[in-house]
Amino acid sequence: MANLKEIRNRITSISSTMQITSAMKMVSAAKLKKAQDAITAMRPYANKLTELLQNLSASLDGDAGGVYAKEREVQKKLVVVITSNRGLCGAFNANVIKKSVLVLQEDNTPTDIIAIGKKANDYFAKKQHVIDNKSAIFDQLNFENVAEIAEELMALYANGTYDKIDIIYNKFKNAATQLVMHEQFLPIAPATSAQTSSQDYIFEPTKVEIVQGLIPKMLKTQLYKSIRDSFAAEHGARMTAMHKATDNATELRDDLTLTYNKARQAAITNEILEIVGGAEALNG
Repeated sequence: MANLKEIRNRITSISSTMQITSAMKMVSAAKLKKAQDAITAMRPYANKLTELLQNLSASLDGDAGGVYAKEREVQKKLVVVITSNRGLCGAFNANVIKKSVLVLQEDNTPTDIIAIGKKANDYFAKKQHVIDNKSAIFDQLNFENVAEIAEELMALYANGTYDKIDIIYNKFKNAATQLVMHEQFLPIAPATSAQTSSQDYIFEPTKVEIVQGLIPKMLKTQLYKSIRDSFAAEHGARMTAMHKATDNATELRDDLTLTYNKARQAAITNEILEIVGGAEALNG
């Protein structure tokens, strides 16, 4: 059994760790509230914009959607992997990286990576060709900065550098649950019959002009929603991880305190026995 000083030092160390994990939990909880409100308010707008575009595109010819809707033979792909810049958030980053590895192994098509988040860049830098690292976007996450990244992706697809662009990220469901999503960014996925509306509308300007104006806005909104989802999911995962870490540290501290009390009581008992034994020896 460890001596009293060692146990006391471990209790002090665990108590310090508890203070850190508890503080990180509260910080993530505060940031989560703001991030959750932002993504919850944005989803109806993004979904309605996508629905409107799908309804319009379904009634147009194949080439009317412009270069972003035109499918071509996939000779080279680009995968945008969205993770966090920091750790201590459970399996948040590991799940996205694991899904990305599976996507890269699906076929032998040459694939490059754009990392949004330092964790993705650190992992793929030595294993895959990472053409850019956009981790700085989390320092000032707003639509204007994300739109610049979306425009770069659209340009890479339009000039034929890549024939397909996918996004892999964590979708926020609640503080304890994140869903790993794999979405096609470009070319724009065609609408299914269940997604289109049978209603007929009169459009001004023409459908083609509306669709070609909406497509860039929808792509920027889709990327912004994905990053916002990942941002909210990160804080939810970190808050949950720090909550569990605090609970585990509390349990470990209580066990060590009990062990310390037992060892201290045993030492006191031994000292009393020694004093009583010495007194009896003197009396004898």
